[in-house]
Amino acid sequence: MIAETDLKEIKPKLPTAAPSAAHVQSGIPVPKPIRVKNFSPDEWEDFIEEWATSLESVYVKVRRFGGSGDCGVDVAGFCTDKGFEDKWDNYQCKRYAHPLRPSDIWVELGKIIYHSSIGEYTPPRKHYFVASLGVGTTLEKILNKPNELREKFKLNWDGYCKSGITSTKEIELSGKLLSYVDVFDFTIFSSKSHVELIEAHSHTGFHSVRFGGGLPARPDPKTPPAVPGASESRYIRQLLDAYGDYLGCQIQDTSALFLHNKVVLEKDFRRQRERFYHAEALRNFARDTVPEGTFDDLQNEVYHGVVDVTDSPHPNGYERMKATVVQASSVALTANPLASVTKSQDRQGICHQLSNEDRLKWVMDDE
Repeated sequence: MIAETDLKEIKPKLPTAAPSAAHVQSGIPVPKPIRVKNFSPDEWEDFIEEWATSLESVYVKVRRFGGSGDCGVDVAGFCTDKGFEDKWDNYQCKRYAHPLRPSDIWVELGKIIYHSSIGEYTPPRKHYFVASLGVGTTLEKILNKPNELREKFKLNWDGYCKSGITSTKEIELSGKLLSYVDVFDFTIFSSKSHVELIEAHSHTGFHSVRFGGGLPARPDPKTPPAVPGASESRYIRQLLDAYGDYLGCQIQDTSALFLHNKVVLEKDFRRQRERFYHAEALRNFARDTVPEGTFDDLQNEVYHGVVDVTDSPHPNGYERMKATVVQASSVALTANPLASVTKSQDRQGICHQLSNEDRLKWVMDDE
């Protein structure tokens, strides 16, 4: 019979850190490696596609292969423009309900060895196994012993490779193929851990959207150079036309603006260029931290937030530009992933990016 003294008072462990508002809203964050292990098949495929973009900084070209005719190649990173004829690395990505075992890889080794032996491609420089639940201890130990890996591979040829490499014929491990296996460099076979995958993924524009945790800190924008660059030509032309519309004369170039000795306009010109460079810095930041198209969406939000003001009647182009820029500061951008790092200067500078593309105009033809 259970006595009351056998029972314990319920005392949950206290949090190791002070709870935050985010914890109350969304719960305790799930560690990234655990998330990766629990990805659905579609999420795993999406994650691998995203992760593969991190390889573009390492290789001349990265390609994903698939289907029955992939010859054992999954994600290939090419070191030169010669592709398979020169140095390349292979990443074999697997999703199983268990950590990767030796029995899971024999046919994959067989494909690489067989297809390279018949000249389909040169052997890869490195061949990494990437698995949704990681690589098991037994397999990891064998991968670290290339001579043992070779012998176990030969022992398992008939069971996994003889009929598994191609559906059109059986392949015997004998003659030239056996000699090829005996001299093949088994040190090329290795693995990538979840930590390595996640670290590489963190350098892509998909990481913050996939795992959350916010965006990294933005670097400060560059100071506009004394001489405007070619990329500034259109919006600066529009600014000079707006100033000329205000002054009642043509302003041919920036030096002509300063000749009018209009200190207010000189200061305004410098401010507008600083805002443009703020927006350009945000555009560059977005390329590395959020999915492609996110900054374009931000631009479109600003455009739709200011275009009615731009298209309204104004005394001159200068007043139209000022009213548009003021309106941009108040545009709410809460739905965009870049909202948390977007400043008023960025919103204002986006107006000049839009002006650079003639989506916004300061001097109207019918005025």
